[in-house]
Amino acid sequence: MKVHGRRDSLVQSSVIGRTSLLWALMICVLVGMVTEGHADVLTEVFKRVHPAVVVIQTEQHASVGEQMGTSMPMKGIGSGVLISNDGKVLTASHVVHSADRIVVKFKNGEEVPAHVVSSERFADLALLKLEHMPKEAVIAKLGDSDQVEVGEQIFIVGAPVGMTYTLTVGHISARRVPQDVTIGFSQAEMFQTDAAINVGNSGGPMFNMAGSVIGIVSHIISKSGGFEGLGFAITMESARRLLLDQPPFWTGIEGVLLTGPLARAFNLPQSAGLLVQRVANDSPAARLGLRAGTIVISIDEKPLLIGGDIVLQVQGVPLIEDLSSYTLIRERVGKLQVGEIMTVQIFREGDIHELRLPVTR
Repeated sequence: MKVHGRRDSLVQSSVIGRTSLLWALMICVLVGMVTEGHADVLTEVFKRVHPAVVVIQTEQHASVGEQMGTSMPMKGIGSGVLISNDGKVLTASHVVHSADRIVVKFKNGEEVPAHVVSSERFADLALLKLEHMPKEAVIAKLGDSDQVEVGEQIFIVGAPVGMTYTLTVGHISARRVPQDVTIGFSQAEMFQTDAAINVGNSGGPMFNMAGSVIGIVSHIISKSGGFEGLGFAITMESARRLLLDQPPFWTGIEGVLLTGPLARAFNLPQSAGLLVQRVANDSPAARLGLRAGTIVISIDEKPLLIGGDIVLQVQGVPLIEDLSSYTLIRERVGKLQVGEIMTVQIFREGDIHELRLPVTR
């Protein structure tokens, strides 16, 4: 009986061992099938949506050195996404806001000039309009970013360091309210992601796994200058609210807010003002006659262009230190009708001037 019991025990152990091995093999096969299936889904979605992604090439003239009036052309690159049949392209404000020339390049190699329709510097969002639609253009589908949850898988398509149509995959790491992470983004909610983002990705679309745009890539936080797992995209709902649901707003000014000791050093007649650094060609700021900076100096090891105008008020609303007046300025300018006058008060060479421009849009 004991011998029989041992034999039965050995047989039972052998069966259990084979069963365990069979289950392990089945699990491996299933995991492989899920992984392979997921890769197939991503591949198909990428094929469907990536022709809607564009490369944005910009050029602007910037002052260099310390000699007044010396400038040279600066080229830039970013990404964007085509969102409408009439040629509207979403991108990041910092890519195009003060550009003198913008060219949008499509997957088929066609290059189309474009201009800024609206730009929100404090949300890092911009809307472009193509001069004409390219052949066989693909329009991206816009998603509902309010429904996105932390942990969801996403992917980004763009041109990191100029390497076009690069796919990176990651997850939504967190939702960030305005100014939760980056000072200056007071108008927009952001997604934090671990998907790789580098220079050139800015303005590119963040897609959910269904292929809908849920965000526009903005910036990274990095100590090394490269990607370290902290990337940020402005949510699609922020883009809808600020660019698509409101009247267009674009100044073409790149500026630095002077407050505290700097405001006093420039002898400003109020507590804050916007020192104009650059003015985009053919922008409202250029048509107003605003003057850009001409001399490069360094303050706290950071370059600053001086010699340009300092904006004090827009439509009678003075700039204040925390920029909370921006919303009111945006609202008043947005309500102006064609033919009405936009007024800007500036500080130029120690005197206060008022610039006026009829609205033409």
